[in-house]
Amino acid sequence: MNNFHYDILLFDADDTILDFKAAEYDGIRSLFSNHNIPTDDATISLYEEINHSLWKSFELGEIKRDEILYKRFALLGKALNLSVDAHKMDTDYQLELSKGHKTIHGAKELLESLKKTHDLYIVTNGVASTQHSRLTASGLLPYFKEIFVSEAIGYQKPRIEFFDHVFSHIPPFKKDRVLLIGDTLSSDILGGQNAGIDTCWYNPHHKESVPSIHCTYEIESLSDLMALV
Repeated sequence: MNNFHYDILLFDADDTILDFKAAEYDGIRSLFSNHNIPTDDATISLYEEINHSLWKSFELGEIKRDEILYKRFALLGKALNLSVDAHKMDTDYQLELSKGHKTIHGAKELLESLKKTHDLYIVTNGVASTQHSRLTASGLLPYFKEIFVSEAIGYQKPRIEFFDHVFSHIPPFKKDRVLLIGDTLSSDILGGQNAGIDTCWYNPHHKESVPSIHCTYEIESLSDLMALV
């Protein structure tokens, strides 16, 4: 056994190593412009509220993933009293989103170092083709032994079924040698808690913790991870 605390590191993708907020903002503005929907801040904020609410319901298992992808645009159109083709908008949005491959500051340097000593995997919610496109375009894909995406698995974080699938596709390991790193308490950290593995909450914006969700570590910069693993 090596002298490190962990052998396997499970990384969330969006807003942990990939700058999803930048990709989402650019993609939504372009999408709205192409579909004659206002691109002002108020409209974008309304979309974000609708989208966040639907993803929250998805994490809780209340709705299916496919419902989110078109329903968010249908609900936006209804709120704005506009006629929209929600399914066409989703198809176009996935194309726009796949172009977003900006990385979180320090992500590539961190992964370059960690790949020499640890087995790295991606565990992410989202659309498989979009996530693969973004990771490929960002240049981060080669750092990971395998990419696990909720759409392909059929379950999303924080569901234990998601992690059961992940663990079944990784060579034999001990749970106390696995660390999950992610930015979202309700999916990443709760998911790791449910799966019985240690977690590291990447919290650069100092969000408030939730008493019922416990992380093993909390960091505000990706570079802080090196001292923990």
